Amino acid sequence: MISKPAKTAWNFAYILVIIGLGYFTFISSSKINYIWRWNTIPSYIIYTSHDTVSSPFNGFVEGYKNGELTIKSLNGVIKKFKLEKSEVKKGNVVDQGDELGYNVSHRAGALLLGLFTTLKISIIAIFFAIIIGIITGLMRIAENPLLKNLARTYIELVRGTPLLIQIFIFYFFIGTVFNLDRIVSGIGALAVFEGAYIAEIVRAGIQSIGKDQTEAALSIGMNYFQLMRHIIMPQAIKRTMPAMAGQFISLIKDSSLVSIISITDLTKAGREIVSSTFSPFEIWFTVAAMYLVLTYSLSSLTHLFEKRMAKSDR
Repeated sequence: MISKPAKTAWNFAYILVIIGLGYFTFISSSKINYIWRWNTIPSYIIYTSHDTVSSPFNGFVEGYKNGELTIKSLNGVIKKFKLEKSEVKKGNVVDQGDELGYNVSHRAGALLLGLFTTLKISIIAIFFAIIIGIITGLMRIAENPLLKNLARTYIELVRGTPLLIQIFIFYFFIGTVFNLDRIVSGIGALAVFEGAYIAEIVRAGIQSIGKDQTEAALSIGMNYFQLMRHIIMPQAIKRTMPAMAGQFISLIKDSSLVSIISITDLTKAGREIVSSTFSPFEIWFTVAAMYLVLTYSLSSLTHLFEKRMAKSDR
């Protein structure tokens, strides 16, 4: 057991190591003949848009007050516009299509839109991967040779081939046969790939439960489904939670591969920005940080869930 002073000293040492790594990174970057443009990054996350408002007819300006512009057509039609900034004044003559002013709005940049796409794809893929994994995991431990062999073949086939190739097969072959959208193909490839790993996690979790519990449950009249629902699966879920969390984090990172089928996720958005700005280091560091935010958030939620489940056992 580490004493409190020793623990404080080691935490201080950890802080020194982090500072040292930061200083080393700073010195290394200063020696590279590269112009850093970090000031351009915020606009690719959230940017300010000026939405212009044009006159719908010929007329003249009656006035601008409290953010509201009033114009009157030659036929006497009066129309009012909400404007944050007016480009015309009272008495000005305006023609149809003339700019009256603009409104300022904040919009998601390319990287933030890519992050939303990555998050959407990952959440849907995780949902279907869990379903596939649980069903396949149960088939894997079934006594029926057909179910067991089908599950084993699927697991070995998927885990034995690269995800990149599976995405190509889903998009160019399965997607063409069933007329699937590229988003559906990408989600399907991720779900099938991760489902094979989740199946093995589920199988290991179920088999880790002692056989004496199964025998006791069957002896009191429980059927197979009651046994799995009330005895086996609740314990297996708790035991497999860390491995599941690691697999979900892996799925989020693996989702970057769907960019090869022209899905504008976070990785593809970063690549497009790099090709137009020639600022690779700033963009890829930012992309990496955004992936880290996703994975760390998921990891934190999993730890919180584990603690709540641990409390329920007390």
